[in-house]
Amino acid sequence: MFQTGGLIVLCGLLAQTTALLEVLPLPLDKNVPLVGTPPQAPHPTDLAGSLMSGLTDGLLSKGLLGILQNLPLLDILKTKGDTSGGLLGGLLGKVTSLVPVLNNIIDLKITNPQLLELGLVQSPDGHRLYVTIPLGMILNVNMPVAGSLLKLAVKLNITAEILAVKNEQGKIHLVLGDCTHSPGRLQISLLDGFGPLPVQSLVDSLTSILNEVLPELVQGKVCPLVNEVLSHLDVTLVHSIADMLIHGLEFVIKV
Repeated sequence: MFQTGGLIVLCGLLAQTTALLEVLPLPLDKNVPLVGTPPQAPHPTDLAGSLMSGLTDGLLSKGLLGILQNLPLLDILKTKGDTSGGLLGGLLGKVTSLVPVLNNIIDLKITNPQLLELGLVQSPDGHRLYVTIPLGMILNVNMPVAGSLLKLAVKLNITAEILAVKNEQGKIHLVLGDCTHSPGRLQISLLDGFGPLPVQSLVDSLTSILNEVLPELVQGKVCPLVNEVLSHLDVTLVHSIADMLIHGLEFVIKV
C-alpha cells in the first residue's frame, strides 16, 4: 500500500516539474537570432544626423572648397554687362573720379572657402526636405601697383529641396528638386582695407555688383554637386528617409 501511494506521489511531482520546465525561458544563444523580433526603426535624429553628415562629407570629398576657390569671378565681372566694360567697367566708372588709380585692372581672388554647418527642415506636409548649405569665403581685391587693397568676408546660403520619388520598378530614392539662393541674402563685410580711396564707397559698389553675380555663380556650381552627392548616399539611409517622406512621416526634429 505504501509503495503504491509513493509511486502516485512521485508521478505527480514529475508531472508538475515537467509542466514548470515547459514555461521557463530557455537560455539565449547569442548566435541564434530571435525569430519574430521586429527590427528597431531608426530614431528620427539618427536619420537627420546621418543625412547631414553624408551630405557634408560628400560635398567636401567632391571638391566643393576647391570649386569655390577657383570660381572665375574676375572673368565674369569683365564680360558680364554692357559695352561700357561690363560690370567691372561700371564699377570703375563710379569711382574713377574719386580714385584715379582704379583705372588699373582689379584682381579678385577667393581664399579660405568654408562649408559651414548645414541646416535641415521638413515641409509641413512631411513630403519634402529643405537643406540649407551655408558657404563662407574671403574675397581679396588686389591691384597690380598697390598690392592688397581690400579683404572682404562673404557669406551665402544655398537652399536645396530634396524629394522622394518612386521609379517604375517600385524603388524609392531621393532626388534634388529646387536648388537656389535667397535673393538679397548675400552678406559682405569688410575685414581689412587700406589705400588712398574711400573704402566704404568701394565696398558698397562691390557689394552691389557681387549681389548680381556671385549668388548665381555659386548656385550653378553647388547645385549639380548636391545632386551628385544624393546619388551616392548610403542605400539603407536613402531608403529609410525616402520611405518616411513618401508617407509624410515627420523625422526632422523641430528646434
